[in-house]
Amino acid sequence: MRISILQTLLLAVAGLVLGCHCDERELHIVYMGNLPRGDVSVASTHHSMLQTAVGSTASTKELLVYSYERSFNGFAAKLTKGEAARIAEMKGVVSVFPDRMLELHTTRSWDFMGFNQSKLGASQEGDVIIGLIDTGAWPEHPSFNDTGYSPPPEKWKGACETTNFTCNNKLIGGRYYNGANKYYDGEIPSPRDSEGHGTHTSTIAAGGELPGTSFFGLAEGVARGGVPNARIAVYKVCWFIFCASVDILKAFDDAIADGVDIISVSLGGFHPSDYMYDPIAIGSFHAMKRGILTSNSAGNSGPDPVSICNVAPWTLSVAASTIDRTFVANLALGNGLILTGTSINTFDLNGTSFPLIWGGDAVNYTAGYSPDDASLCGGFALNLEMVVGKIVVCESLLGIYSIREVNGIGIILIGSDAINPDYAMSYQLPVTLISPDDGKKVMEYIRSTKYPTATILVGETWQDAMAPRVASFSSRGPNAISPDILKPDITAPGVDILAGWSPLAGGPSLYPGDTRSVYFNIASGTSMSCPHATGAAAYVKAAHPHWSPAAIKSAIMTTAHVMDPRKHSDLEFAYGSGHINPAAAIDPGLVFDATVPNYIGFLCKQGYNTTTLRLITGDNSTCANTTAPGRGWDLNYPSFALYVEDGQQISGSFARRVTNVGAPNSTYTASIHAPPLINVTVEPWVLVFSSVGETQSFTVNVAGPAIKQLPIASAAITWSDGSHSVRTPLVVYNYYFPGPPYNIKSRNLNSIIIREKKRMLNHKSGMI
Repeated sequence: MRISILQTLLLAVAGLVLGCHCDERELHIVYMGNLPRGDVSVASTHHSMLQTAVGSTASTKELLVYSYERSFNGFAAKLTKGEAARIAEMKGVVSVFPDRMLELHTTRSWDFMGFNQSKLGASQEGDVIIGLIDTGAWPEHPSFNDTGYSPPPEKWKGACETTNFTCNNKLIGGRYYNGANKYYDGEIPSPRDSEGHGTHTSTIAAGGELPGTSFFGLAEGVARGGVPNARIAVYKVCWFIFCASVDILKAFDDAIADGVDIISVSLGGFHPSDYMYDPIAIGSFHAMKRGILTSNSAGNSGPDPVSICNVAPWTLSVAASTIDRTFVANLALGNGLILTGTSINTFDLNGTSFPLIWGGDAVNYTAGYSPDDASLCGGFALNLEMVVGKIVVCESLLGIYSIREVNGIGIILIGSDAINPDYAMSYQLPVTLISPDDGKKVMEYIRSTKYPTATILVGETWQDAMAPRVASFSSRGPNAISPDILKPDITAPGVDILAGWSPLAGGPSLYPGDTRSVYFNIASGTSMSCPHATGAAAYVKAAHPHWSPAAIKSAIMTTAHVMDPRKHSDLEFAYGSGHINPAAAIDPGLVFDATVPNYIGFLCKQGYNTTTLRLITGDNSTCANTTAPGRGWDLNYPSFALYVEDGQQISGSFARRVTNVGAPNSTYTASIHAPPLINVTVEPWVLVFSSVGETQSFTVNVAGPAIKQLPIASAAITWSDGSHSVRTPLVVYNYYFPGPPYNIKSRNLNSIIIREKKRMLNHKSGMI
């Protein structure tokens, strides 16, 4: 899903609201950790605490929005700053923080990865339940057909909130949440998807097989999800483009208790937040404790560095990359020149040539505009009478709506946005995006011809031999919250993905006036790559039902396809361990496992004390008095990140352990690939296993000279037994962080809100 200019302005307004420090009641989350033991009425406790905080004159029934009481303990309520402060001092409360809005971050993609239907069909696949926290689903969509499905597995404890919504044996659950009261015109108070986003992500992850699917003839093939036999449960938390934290946390509370196996979250904040204030980090931590892996999107703020938003080490953070197809719409000029443009153009002009005009030649002089203004094609800057019946050359998309309204024929888009057209977009009229060099050819033709003409040809599907490449919009590392953890973890297809859509979502272009209704749409974003990784995780879960979330994540990361570093200047900060390879992930040979105590030890090393630790774990976890803040190198993570302060020497030591999940008797030997700058050693470099489930430990030592202004140096360690290759990337870097990367105490809530407001005001239009 894409953000329009209007939506961007709304986001800016939301940012100002988030920065408000008024005394009016606003939504707050009161987090109390684990559920109490014994026969205790959690909801009654919440009412009592709220009554104490607000006094006897207020009605707690009106103020209490949610009780989180199924998987963890807490509630959401409308509170003033003073009331929130009083509750924060109450016994059992580990954190209180204001609600904030997060944003919503296939026929060919699975086959492109070598993961075709022949890999599927295991009986356990039908027992896997994927929970999608998103915009809901369109239940009548053919991808949710349940013909041949048995009833849901007995572990399923969920519900189908049937207001204008029907479940079946494929789409087994649907819930919706509107604690922040964010309904908008045209949206439906039910799990039914009116945006398209949730239907798109859920069908990518587990939609049924549908031969002969296309988008108006483009990208024709078999549409399917990663694990077509898996069950789907949807949790609708997003309205329009807003996803409230109070709703997200409640969706996690329900999904965990309902019995889902994998949670998919294609949304996130506008920048990374400390785990203690991040509803996705908190919810996914409790999911991890219950054996559920959370897959989430990296964000769409790339290619800026330090822009990845979902960075909790217990989740799988997914970047977006291309697949081996691209959509083109050629431009034919009246002089016979054919230029290649990028667009999902379904409008057929039948080869008819139309008058061609540059927007800068159609100036609304009476309103005081200049040719430079009109070249952007904004409606007020154009003399709209001059573009009727013509194809207009524009240097921005400002004129999409106004040119169509006056019966302009189409738009040739040139300018800086066309430098790297690595994804295609749909429009409400014929549009093609051409390179700046080709734009010069068009302008030369216009200037040399008295009556220039052109036509935009209907779209075609071409093969992209350069795939996979990480998309320009995909958020990059390094990890601003925990620099010792490499993020993103993995990359997956997220460009030009054809999948299910809601017919109520408006036209596929998402522009006003596009009245086409579709059941399938093409979209780009890390929202699309996330459910690809979710599908891969579900595939591994079906093969290994008892594997932990960390083991599943490790299998996906260590078996990934190696990305071409020549195509990516930011290397692992763009693609993590590489491109997902689901077919290999079910047989990784070795896994890097991790448990709750391992993550607790990591957080203690990262500067959390007992008090701040409990803000995340929600239990009685403690950091020993002897635990000094330090590096997070000992978390058993399937990648290595060494952050070096500017001017300091390269020096680090990482302790790891691997569990044998391959052959009982096997010997693995380590090989190292590293640049001359870095000296990497592994001790021991041979690991011998005599049984499945046996664990062996090793240490990786990294050394080198003092470095300065080194964005990233890339290395890798691979363990091989002759049939398995267990590859782990290693990065060394120094980078300026806007705050102390290890001093958690320095990051107070006010500074987070201020940074978020600034980020929102500067937020760029792009894909979600």
